[in-house]
Amino acid sequence: MDLGLTDRVYVLTGASRGLGFATAQALTADGARVVVSGRTEPTVRAAVEALGPDRAEGLIADLAAPDTGDRLVAAARTRFGRLDGALISVGGPPHGGVLESAEDAWRTAFETIFMGTVRLSRTLAAALGTREPGHDAAIGLVLSSSVRQPLPNLAISNGLRPGLAGFAKDLAGELAPRGIRVFSLLPGRFLTDRNRELFDAAEDPARAEAEAAAAVPLRRIGTPAEFGRVAAFALSPAASYVTGVAVPIDGGSIAGI
Repeated sequence: MDLGLTDRVYVLTGASRGLGFATAQALTADGARVVVSGRTEPTVRAAVEALGPDRAEGLIADLAAPDTGDRLVAAARTRFGRLDGALISVGGPPHGGVLESAEDAWRTAFETIFMGTVRLSRTLAAALGTREPGHDAAIGLVLSSSVRQPLPNLAISNGLRPGLAGFAKDLAGELAPRGIRVFSLLPGRFLTDRNRELFDAAEDPARAEAEAAAAVPLRRIGTPAEFGRVAAFALSPAASYVTGVAVPIDGGSIAGI
């Protein structure tokens, strides 16, 4: 199946590793070019080298910084001459319950995860303008299965992600007449560095990982590549009639319909 990604250009934040990097791999493998951002120079450099310098540009950026959106748009246009969409992903906040999570942790997470995503989405919407039929653009938000079903010991994430899903739904309605699609992706358990950190924080990491896998209807934890392929499809012209949805990628873990 041709996804129509040849020479399309996408910005991916938090994409020097994990699910964002897996999406960048899927996009570039199908002919797209990408600007990947991360917060540390070594990981961004390694990501660009792995993707291929001819297909990828790297940018060290923090989603909380007000100028990040403008820098990402400029990098895409300067290096590749166009912009067709973005996948916005940001690292998870510290784990912990509602009462044990410090107020500063809540405030920092709100500024980075929530306002950083809102600010970048608005910048991208302005940069993408109005698209002609057949040349639609797409903005995807990587959220969490906690949008539908709160996760234990992740109170800050449980508090912020559902709000972003609502924001994405509203934005989808506003941008649809301009030919810009907006959707959310709700990943469940994947073997990323983030989830390994959560497992390692448990009293018995091996048992925690085994129990997590057993709780998934497919009886295993997903690989980043499985997420990346779905994300690449959703961003591609092949999904041109898909907007305003929140798509679980969780092995069937969310109990609701």
